[in-house]
Amino acid sequence: MEQTTKKVTSPTKGLLQSDELYQYILETSVYPREPELLKELREVTASHPRSMMGTAPDAGQLMAMLLKLVNAKNTIEIGVFTGYSLLLTALSIPDDGKIIAIDLNQETYEIGLPVIRKAGVEHKINFIVSEALPVLDKLLENNENEGSFDFAFVDADKVNYLNYHERLMKLVKVGGIVVYDNTLWGGSVAMPEELVPEGMKHGRHFTIELNKSLASDPRILMSHAPLGDGITICKRIQ
Repeated sequence: MEQTTKKVTSPTKGLLQSDELYQYILETSVYPREPELLKELREVTASHPRSMMGTAPDAGQLMAMLLKLVNAKNTIEIGVFTGYSLLLTALSIPDDGKIIAIDLNQETYEIGLPVIRKAGVEHKINFIVSEALPVLDKLLENNENEGSFDFAFVDADKVNYLNYHERLMKLVKVGGIVVYDNTLWGGSVAMPEELVPEGMKHGRHFTIELNKSLASDPRILMSHAPLGDGITICKRIQ
């Protein structure tokens, strides 16, 4: 299988101190194991002006392992973009598995849809064009949905991450996994306020609040991993 060897030119999808070290991880451990259709979707996304919104492939590799470790079947995805993480999830869960995928932008979802269809996994996806909170609240109106999901991935508006967390702690079963993306916010969470670029300050504030809240949440075990732009893995334990 031909692998992508183009040099990474931006460090924002990897917070390692060396671009070369990040490239080594990608070329040695990530790209050789990346399914061909995921590679195709990643390359399609690369031409989009907001391509950096896509899930980092090294973070995606860990997510695929987590999905397999918990034998995930029913999942939720908040924030889809072109669908890299969505396709990754669909490839990882059983043929009768289901994903509730929520995003405000159908146009970006349709960029990756031909690849999803080529993979033969579109039947697993219930794509909903909406803000996420009304969809989650609607799910919670049915008591049968509580504790019925095995896995959730959140890569959406940082303002609502804590609101999503409260709802996902009811929807995801005890023993299930919730993964939050962008929890290091380009490294800005550790910067002095005056050095943070203006465009990052709003998201930085909410990301710092999320990180503090997750660290003190007794309902979860957690690991804050410096993959991609930072991902936080939460296992519900109560």
